[in-house]
Amino acid sequence: MTAPESRLPGPNRSPGFLLWRVTLAWQRAMRAALAPHDLTHVQFVLLTTTWWLTRSGEPPTQRQLAEQAGTDTMMTSQVVRKLADRGLLARADDPSDARAKRLEVTSAGLELVAKALKDVEAADASFFEPVGDDFTGSLAKLSP
Repeated sequence: MTAPESRLPGPNRSPGFLLWRVTLAWQRAMRAALAPHDLTHVQFVLLTTTWWLTRSGEPPTQRQLAEQAGTDTMMTSQVVRKLADRGLLARADDPSDARAKRLEVTSAGLELVAKALKDVEAADASFFEPVGDDFTGSLAKLSP
């Protein structure tokens, strides 16, 4: 039997392991920031991404939302339906494609985005403060 070998002295020198640990800690910070708003992190991402996409053009389709957010289309559809049921998103048929749905953030959704975004950005600023401003640029280089 061959013993495992690693080029690294231990997990605290493994970028993948460290990213795993940092991701878990950041997810806890996001859950805490979003709890008062009764939003999961996925709900927040999809609601806020819809708002961002609408600001820069016409209301996005669910597929465009999923592509921008990097989420599975079926899961996106399920979460969007829940957000619509809560009155935070409006879904409308796309006039040019009967299979597509266009999304818009409702006034209640905009109010919630304004409050939740403030808390999430504050949590992000606090969490990432130790690594400085260059960190976001480094993350952008890794983003697909």
